[in-house]
Amino acid sequence: MHQENAIGIIGGSGLSQFPGLREATEITLDTPFGPPSDTIIGGILHDRPVYFLPRHARDHRIAPHEINHRANIYALRSLGVRWLLSVAAVGSLQEAYPPRDLVLVDQFFDRMSTRAHHTFFGNGIVAHVAFADPVCPQLHQVLVETAREMPIRFHERGTYVNMDGPAFSTRAESETYRKLGFDVIGMTNLPEAKLAREAEISFATLALITDYDCWKHHEEPVTTTAVLAHLKANTETARQLISQVIPRLPTIADWPTHHALDHALITPRSAWPATTLQNLSRILERFV
Repeated sequence: MHQENAIGIIGGSGLSQFPGLREATEITLDTPFGPPSDTIIGGILHDRPVYFLPRHARDHRIAPHEINHRANIYALRSLGVRWLLSVAAVGSLQEAYPPRDLVLVDQFFDRMSTRAHHTFFGNGIVAHVAFADPVCPQLHQVLVETAREMPIRFHERGTYVNMDGPAFSTRAESETYRKLGFDVIGMTNLPEAKLAREAEISFATLALITDYDCWKHHEEPVTTTAVLAHLKANTETARQLISQVIPRLPTIADWPTHHALDHALITPRSAWPATTLQNLSRILERFV
């Protein structure tokens, strides 16, 4: 189970159905932070171990503000995931980013109120990871190069503003985000990026545009019905891109993001509380 070269995928339940997936199995895990969103589907795709986790659980039972992001990322890290592709539905804040396009996000802006839950550290062990480039540049480049070879509509870069949810934006909020230059808006992705960096997992986002949020006054405000219709179409695009990316990823985890804690840990090893170290054993094992 612990292979250190596995690839993780977080997204909607439809993404688990990859043609060619072999040895599919369901894995139930618990973590020091509680259970992940659902059982994890593991298997072999293009001769690589792959693990898929439905972010909102099957049947979409978990609201954005209820997701236990720490448990999700820790569970995947426990399975040896070192590359993580996160697929997320987003609203567009720019005319040039229409519904059903794909955005390979490279920046985030945090508008969440639950930041204390989006780190593994504290309780006696302090770390400050570098996060200027929140998406792994190497993984992002693989996505871009692969997408260029495919007949899909995509944008190589974009800034994702992460709001709390579960309600959609007000028009005032949406207009403000547009004026600040943000490209897409969502409710789930930034916590995954932060925790993946702390877990030394190479992380990248595939943002699926489902709507124009509510800033377009001549269009109907965003509704769940419209979002789901566009999301279904986008999911197939994401599945095809991920399937092409997997065989292009290295089998040895040696990118800079795989060493994110090298200069991040502040608390001396001698001062680490035993309980906290135990809770972070899969993340800190190479420092023990």
